[in-house]
Amino acid sequence: MQDLPRTAIKTRAERYLAHRRPFEVSYWVISCCLSALGGSFAKWADYQRLGLALDWWKPLTWSWSSALLQLALVPALLWFTRRWPLHLDTWRHNLGWYLPASVVWSVLHVVGMVATRKLVYATQGVSYDFGHWPAELLYEYSKDVRTFIGMVLLIHGYRLLVLRLQGEASVLDVLDNGQAIKKVDRPERFLVRMLGREFLIAAADVEWLQASGNYVNLHLDGRVYPLRSTIAGIEAKLDPVRFARIHRSYIVNLDRIASIEPLDSGDARVHLKDGQSLPCSRRWRQLLRERVDHVAAT
Repeated sequence: MQDLPRTAIKTRAERYLAHRRPFEVSYWVISCCLSALGGSFAKWADYQRLGLALDWWKPLTWSWSSALLQLALVPALLWFTRRWPLHLDTWRHNLGWYLPASVVWSVLHVVGMVATRKLVYATQGVSYDFGHWPAELLYEYSKDVRTFIGMVLLIHGYRLLVLRLQGEASVLDVLDNGQAIKKVDRPERFLVRMLGREFLIAAADVEWLQASGNYVNLHLDGRVYPLRSTIAGIEAKLDPVRFARIHRSYIVNLDRIASIEPLDSGDARVHLKDGQSLPCSRRWRQLLRERVDHVAAT
């Protein structure tokens, strides 16, 4: 194993990870548009093949209303899959939540879709008839559940790929000679596995930590390494002289703090030496001030 170089040249994967949010948003938007366009053409082609008359705006309304509602529900699905992830150690416990979630997702999709169609139809001076609601809902759910499963698998698969690209951290519990450490009360280093390679990062180099679902993200040198832990669990292992809790979701390295900005609400904003700003809740504000003054005095 080797230490992570602090001035490594960014790889393509690192460049992608640094700007992945626009790509992710673009993917969902483009998928929505392609689905709507493809569905519109398929509906129009079906009517043409049967020799039936069809106003040009109707297939567009049917397909776009469905696609846009699915797009609107993507943030909720992303939140849900983060809250109840299907990892090797959690899928048995969390899988049961996905059936009711698929029902809720389908109902929201159908209700929003029908409301949109009724609105568009009203602008054309006609009414939209969804049919018999229980039967139609069941029919729509039979289609939506397949879409729901596909999106869930895609989201989890993508997140697994991102973890492999950015590296997943763990508390170092094995020495270089292969000897296991019986107990790690205060780790000085973390082991990062990334694309088949292993690196060691010093705990003192971690600039700040943020809770993210079942993970805590370690931030250092512009990189993010997820650690499978709770924020309270990793806080108990970090050196209390060097690290301080500033929020229910944040821990900061005291050596990285440049200034603390009080806010009228009673909270504060912690400014780091690299320009990053972190929230500090009033619960930890005074304690943080005392810790920073103590560090400055020593």
